[in-house]
This record gives sequence, structure tokens and C-alpha cells, in this order.
Amino acid sequence: MKKTIVFAVMMVGLFLSACKDQLDIKNPNSPTPDNASNERGIYKLASGALYANGFVDLKFVDGVPGRFWTGAVGFHEVMGDIIGEEAANVYGNQLGCPNSVKLDDGTVVPNPQSPPTQKALIQLINKNAQQGSNFLYYEWAYMYGLNGAMNVVLDVLGPNGDQVAFASGGDTKSKVIQAWAHFWKGFAYSRVGSIYVAGIINDLPLATNGNYVTSAAILAEAENQFAKAETILNGLSAGGDYDVALGTLLPELVQSGKGGILTPTEWKHNINTLRARNILVNKKVTAMTAADWNQVLTYTANGVTASDHIFILRSNATGDLMSATSGNIPAKTWGSTPQGGTYKVSERLIQDFKTGDLRLDNNFHQETAWIGNSDRGNAFNTRWALYDSGNGIA
Repeated sequence: MKKTIVFAVMMVGLFLSACKDQLDIKNPNSPTPDNASNERGIYKLASGALYANGFVDLKFVDGVPGRFWTGAVGFHEVMGDIIGEEAANVYGNQLGCPNSVKLDDGTVVPNPQSPPTQKALIQLINKNAQQGSNFLYYEWAYMYGLNGAMNVVLDVLGPNGDQVAFASGGDTKSKVIQAWAHFWKGFAYSRVGSIYVAGIINDLPLATNGNYVTSAAILAEAENQFAKAETILNGLSAGGDYDVALGTLLPELVQSGKGGILTPTEWKHNINTLRARNILVNKKVTAMTAADWNQVLTYTANGVTASDHIFILRSNATGDLMSATSGNIPAKTWGSTPQGGTYKVSERLIQDFKTGDLRLDNNFHQETAWIGNSDRGNAFNTRWALYDSGNGIA
């Protein structure tokens, strides 16, 4: 009797094991390295590496500044005097405050915050204990999330790009995905090298290291990744499997207007424009040499043209990639009055426009001054509001 019971239990165990093997179905809409070794899986993984890891998913997120394009980018815009912010989330009202403001009557009003300088604020909050309250965390986390995800993509493809089974045209499709991964790694390193004094070069999947190198070395790695993408693109031609691969990586939503399937030449133009950007934004004008300017001219002469496709992001009714009402800086700045939204039009931005500049007339209008809470700062007060969709000036 005991033997019969044991045999029956063993048979049930084998049956359940067999069922588990048969039913161990991976969700293709939730890509992981384990289920990305086929054509559909690698497309999902590579696309999500950009649109999810690069721009959406983080451990810490504050809904007031928002995600990458309004949060991380918003912090840049606040610090660059493009916009102001009264809200105190992630120290938004403090991070762009000058040490003092000089009024028209000559009165000097000091920064009312504590600490009263941006340098002291950064020294206070740039710690792990601050977690999501550290505004320097966001750019770093998004860009290394993007870089790390692309490392996984390259690892799944294998060192020779032949570890994924494609239904057809595998060599071309794999190379398009490799170019995609190297291009966005270059994009990530470009941003890290432009804002942080040091960073990490990491090409390993699901790993990191503590080997910090200078921002110059990070920018050199950005160029290394762009060069790898460019080399791959030099061997590809538009149409056929190339268009299928890039058209699958790009969500349909971003394949309209200036968006769409870039030809290899257009893609290389995008790379050259980013190369020019990496020179311009990382040197002061006084430090630019004749060789620097000539290099910028060379890159821009072979950069994005008026008719080129570029990589874009668009909103839709369901906010799949970006919310139409809060997914970008203008949307979070717009309002019928200077109070705007989360962000406010900076007075110092308006001062940069010269007389007769139609960009001022087409995008901004002056109203009664809005004055925010004085205990939160004084640099976000403004007389200016943003037009919705412009003022109709061609």
C-alpha cells in the first residue's frame, strides 16, 4: 500500500513538473533578459530600455516636478533661469535662487532660504539619505538607468550580435538594435558628463562599479559610443529589414511630423549634432579655441538638416509616453496668468530677448505681476505668462 501511495505521489509530482514546464510562458509585453532572445522580445526590451528606463521608471519620483522631461530637465531649466518654481518639492523653490536680488530702487534682498546659497544647499542635500529629495539624483538615475538597460540589450544580442533568433534579416535587424543601444548610451554619457564633475563608465549588464572618472572621460566615452553607432550605420542602408527594425523600436506615436524612421544618414546627422552640442555646452566661450569652433562647424555642417527625421517624443490622449497636460516644460508652465502652473516664466529669460525678436511676441505676454510666497523665495516672481500654442505670428 505504501509503495502504491509513494508511486502515486511521484507521478503527481512529475505531472505537475511537466505542466509547469509547459505553462512557463513569458509575458512578451513585460520584457526581461530571459524572454528577449527572440525577435519580438528584443524589440520590446530595446524600446523599453529607452522609453521606460530612460524617461519614466525610477525608485523615487515626486509628482510635482514629474519624471525625466519635466523633473530632471525641469531642474536644469530652473537652474538656468528659464523658469522659476514656488513649490518646495525636491527643493524646487530653492535650487534656482540667487544669493540675492537687487530691486529697481537699488535695494538688495537676500535669499530668504536656509541655507541661503545654492552651493550650501547642494552640499546639504547631495547625500543618499536625502533619497528623492536630492535633485541631483534624478539626472544621474535616469541616465544610468538608460545606460544599464542598453547594456542588457547588447548582452542579450551577444558579442557578435548573433544570439537572438530573427524570423528573417537577422544580421541587419541585429545591427540596427546595436546602433540603437550604442547611440542611446552615447546620449546618456553626454548628459552625465555635462552636469557632474565625475561619473562611472559601465558596460556590464545588471552591474555597476565604483570607478569614478572625470567628466572629460565621461564625454570621451560618449564619443566612443557615438562612434560605434556610426560605424554600424555606415554599413546599413535604408529600406527593407532596416526600416522594419527601426520602425519596430520606435512607437507608432513618434513616427509622425519630424519623427519617423530615420535613414542611416539622418541618424548620423543626429549623432553629429550631439557631438557639436557636447563641445558647446561643456566649455565657456572664453575657453573655446579656434579648433573647437572649427570642429563645431564641421559637425553642424554634417548635422541635422531642415528635412531630416529626428528622435521625438509626443503625447496622446492616454499619455502613453508623455502627458499632454503635464508631460513637458511648456505644459507645466502654461497658465492664463503669470502664476502659470508648477513652473513660472522667468523674468531673466525675458531679459535675454532682444528688441524685435518675434519669439518673444509669439510665445509670451505681459500681465499684472504675480508675487508668490515671500518665505519661499523671490526669484520666481514674474509678470510674464506663456501663450497656449503661440500667438499666431509666423
